[in-house]
Amino acid sequence: MKKLRCVVVTNVPTPYRLPIWDILADSGDVDLHVVYCAGAHIDPSKDGRSSKYGVHFLEGEYTAYENRFAHADWSVTRLLDQLKPDVVVTSGFIPTFLYAFAWSVWRGVPHVVMTDGTLESEQGLSWVHRLVRRVVFARTRAFIGACLAGRDLFASYGVRKDSIFVSPLCIDNDHFGRHGAMPRPYDFLYCGRYIERKNPLFALRVAKGVAERLGRKVTFRCVGKGAMEPELRQLAQELAPWVDVSFTGYKSQEELPLEYASSKIFMFPTTMEPWGVVVNEACAAGTPTVSTPHTGVAGELIIDGVSGFICELDEGSWVARCATLLSDGEVWTRCSDGAKAQVKNYTFAHAATGFLNAVRFAAAGGKGSPR
Repeated sequence: MKKLRCVVVTNVPTPYRLPIWDILADSGDVDLHVVYCAGAHIDPSKDGRSSKYGVHFLEGEYTAYENRFAHADWSVTRLLDQLKPDVVVTSGFIPTFLYAFAWSVWRGVPHVVMTDGTLESEQGLSWVHRLVRRVVFARTRAFIGACLAGRDLFASYGVRKDSIFVSPLCIDNDHFGRHGAMPRPYDFLYCGRYIERKNPLFALRVAKGVAERLGRKVTFRCVGKGAMEPELRQLAQELAPWVDVSFTGYKSQEELPLEYASSKIFMFPTTMEPWGVVVNEACAAGTPTVSTPHTGVAGELIIDGVSGFICELDEGSWVARCATLLSDGEVWTRCSDGAKAQVKNYTFAHAATGFLNAVRFAAAGGKGSPR
């Protein structure tokens, strides 16, 4: 049987997608080519280059913002002419991806759309952005979401349920869980960019409240970097009588597992996150997470009271739940075991299967036009 030549036009190489491309290339079902807008920036050591499948980097100006990016390079259409794909997959709605989508329509090649978005993460879109999605979805044969909430997003546009597939965002669970049971000297871990949307200042204030409730000083590990770091360090100095804060700066994928395994609670106080791969990492290490409900992992990886806790950004609520985890060993153990159980099916193999099923569906003539 002839292999399907599949071309994926996507953002940049990322640690949570590269292994999926390897699995697809090894499957023997797909002649895979991945087209990137720019080089790796999450983990520069994972540059995306591979001998297993075709890798291509576009030119054009790449601009990264706090929670989105922009790129426009019409040359993607010339590259598609050269590659002659059977299926084109695009992972968003920036100009470069829309050029690839337009090429697929013009050439009569099945198109698949892949997005991390959810109903909540896209609720602030303008009518223009929604119109673009309707135009793309009306001419797309298969749809790939990164989580169950992604299915709800597609369904809200009238997409047929049988054309929707899930390729979950995941990490190497064995890599992040490799330290097993070990002493956890840090009460709290914050891992991510120091930006307003992720609320690192809120996390520190919660830690202070927990210290007051428990009647002891707590330890807090800050992993990452960002524009708010001076403000965060200033607050850490002010809270020094209650919270012992250590700043580590950026940590590589090789270093991160030890950070999770050394901490008792992972704090994820984001106001908006389509998914939240850092929670995959925490769960694999058996570290309970306290999170807001405004993220894809809430209700999927984080089950309230089972693998962690979910609550709105109310300081008192967070203090109560964190204090319970730190003072009640049975609750902490239950949530730690629950976290490992919840993440075990979020694997690269499952993600590759969801992706491959969508591509096959599109190539077989499946249609996902809005009703």
